[in-house]
Amino acid sequence: MLVPLYREPDIAPRLIKRLGALSYPRELLDVLVIVEEDDHLTRSALASSGLPTWMRVIPVPDLPLRTKPRALNYALNFARGQIIGVYDAEDAPAPDQIHRVVECFARSGPDLACVQGVLDYVNPHTNWLSRCFTIEYAVWFRLILPGLARLGLVVPLGGTTLFFRRDVLEELGGWDAHNVTEDADLGLRLARHGYRTALLSTVTMEEANCRIWPWIKQRSRWLKGYAMTYAVHMRDPVLLWRQLGAWRFAGVQLLFLGTLVQFLLAPILWSFWLMLFGLGHPAAAALPGWALIGVSAVFLISEVSSLAISLTALQHKRHRALRIWAISLHFYFPLAVIAAWKGIWEMLTSPFYWDKTTHGLHDGTAHASVAEQG
Repeated sequence: MLVPLYREPDIAPRLIKRLGALSYPRELLDVLVIVEEDDHLTRSALASSGLPTWMRVIPVPDLPLRTKPRALNYALNFARGQIIGVYDAEDAPAPDQIHRVVECFARSGPDLACVQGVLDYVNPHTNWLSRCFTIEYAVWFRLILPGLARLGLVVPLGGTTLFFRRDVLEELGGWDAHNVTEDADLGLRLARHGYRTALLSTVTMEEANCRIWPWIKQRSRWLKGYAMTYAVHMRDPVLLWRQLGAWRFAGVQLLFLGTLVQFLLAPILWSFWLMLFGLGHPAAAALPGWALIGVSAVFLISEVSSLAISLTALQHKRHRALRIWAISLHFYFPLAVIAAWKGIWEMLTSPFYWDKTTHGLHDGTAHASVAEQG
């Protein structure tokens, strides 16, 4: 297990407790806690925490490039085992998670290169933002990703609760050290080389980022990484087409380019709310009446569909109380528009800058909630 930390001294004791809840045999478990060489606060906290023998600290040499994938690549050289997993610092995985992952690999053929678990949030009721973030994650991990897998499309990986066959990971050269959304990039590279990703219904609890500006910064990094991933893999679209086939190639356009365009141009789409409230529309004079009505109808259908999808994803008993908040996503996604434009600007000005997310502020007792998740 690779667990990168950066300037998170308060996380160390909780990390040990949460990973210590895993029921996998300790003699078969090798946890590498990865820290930057000059991150003395985190290293001191780990040194004074009394790490068990199955956990090791791996200091990463100081270099100008400081990204999570670079740290993972370095630590991979020291890892033992045939399966390589990745957790974030604040993660609280289900106790039987490693058993289920190992069983999944054992029952599958060599084409299965990666197993992705489900992420959920331990603090959905901290505030409005954490509620919306939890709803969004429920949609993504419980509906969207399984849907992509069933359709045979490329599955973009999440940054944690990932497990790889080591030989495949090394064959592909590990992670792209310069990509700030290294998980999505690796998911696409796996697909290009003919490998498969399986989604496993084992849950890892995380902490929802529930402060507006840190949320925007985190989301801007993710969207910048999507833009970077799309630009890298579309350098040779003909080769990408040949490797993926027409169906999955179209899926990549929809997922990566569509996500970026959706947020960058969302204000234009939202302007049609004016018509629904009887206020007219600035484009009314330039478009024929039937076209304006058609666009408005598509907009209204998309809004209703989005609400229906959110309500469908909130089937678990822990999520049902959030259904009433699904309608408020209309005020949540405009934050992603700000993040998208911020991410595109950073891609042009500082593409490799890693906008760090602070953890451990609202994670509560994450380990106590895992058993409730399904």
